[in-house]
Amino acid sequence: RLAQALCKAQRKSSGEIRRQVGVMFIDLDRFKHINDSLGHEAGDQLIIEIARRLAGSLRESDTVARQGGDEFVVVLDDLAAPEDAMLVAQKVLDRLFQPLVLCGQEVFPTGSIGIAMYPRDGEDGAALLKAADSAMYRAKAIGGNHYHFYAADMGLQTQAHLRLETGLQRALLNDEFVLHYQPQVDTASGRIVGLEALLRWQPQGAPMVAPSDFIALAEETGLIVPMGEWVLMTALRQQAMLARRGLAPLRMSVNMSARQFRQPDLAGRVARLLAEAGCEPSCLTLEITESVLMDNPAAGETMARLAAMGVQLAIDDFGTGYSSLSSLRRFPIHSLKIDRSFVAGIGGGDDHLDNAAIVTAVIALARSMKLGVIAEGVETAGQQAFLAAHGCHQMQGYRFSRPLAAPQLEAMLHAQLEDAAA
Repeated sequence: RLAQALCKAQRKSSGEIRRQVGVMFIDLDRFKHINDSLGHEAGDQLIIEIARRLAGSLRESDTVARQGGDEFVVVLDDLAAPEDAMLVAQKVLDRLFQPLVLCGQEVFPTGSIGIAMYPRDGEDGAALLKAADSAMYRAKAIGGNHYHFYAADMGLQTQAHLRLETGLQRALLNDEFVLHYQPQVDTASGRIVGLEALLRWQPQGAPMVAPSDFIALAEETGLIVPMGEWVLMTALRQQAMLARRGLAPLRMSVNMSARQFRQPDLAGRVARLLAEAGCEPSCLTLEITESVLMDNPAAGETMARLAAMGVQLAIDDFGTGYSSLSSLRRFPIHSLKIDRSFVAGIGGGDDHLDNAAIVTAVIALARSMKLGVIAEGVETAGQQAFLAAHGCHQMQGYRFSRPLAAPQLEAMLHAQLEDAAA
């Protein structure tokens, strides 16, 4: 049908007036999550309903076809301008984002749409499909539930995307990942009471790559799962080694992505890694984002199993997501982490009153719910003083220490031990 639409556009074009064809590549957001949490039957029901909704959003002359898995291709026949395709794309997104009950669970489907236009972005079907696919990845990269038109530089970006993905796979095989540890300090005593394990990538013969440059891609490709297991295993081994050397029973905090948290039998995997490392469950905190609470129907059971083992759970970047107070009551959460974006705006005068109010409210909420609270990104004496005055005494940030490689961390802990003995 795409070839027919292109031929029709060529026939109807005359002089400066050229009829256009739009090709939309649609990929459902978080479809694997539906399959993993509700089962493949629910996934099949979702695909059927999405196909129905897509067909209901189009003209009779348009075509929709399932490309495979959770991907669909739509051919928009005989368009006058790209704006026509834009209107259809927005209509599709609006139609998709309607409630649907699957296995008793209400879900709100969303999709990422890439759009390519004939003749601007390609003269044949293969070129247009490739361009629409590239544009779809751009839509997904900005958070999903968006459409994006193809741009000429996307071909280069797709190649860079592929090189980065290959580099991440090679990094797993060649042990190019390292952990740095940022101390968490109890400011009332001045003691280091915990550590947050932070992933770094050191490619062989190349500069270190910042996490902001590869974590999103790792999430998208699924590489975050083996990477996350490596992080947890390495952090637990480090914690156990510090304990054996008498360097205080420090709590190790490890970030866990929403995709990792959806793994089958996650609690069993964590228990196995704890046992292999010789680490007590009570020394581990898993940091999760608010999206885990909202997007994962199985989160409650997993959290309950982890808490029963003695593992603590913290909500990272609290206040930047969409969790409700009922979620905090319903799940076995032990602590909240105040996001650095709020901390950065306190202790700076009247211009930062909103951030100060948010920080104060989070501390009060944690206290009322008998939860711990940690402020991250603390960099100034003013920020430290404000937090302490409002009852938050556990902090981390450059005010106390940058993230440290393991040898530097051990040296700092030894110095603290010697100071305590003096």
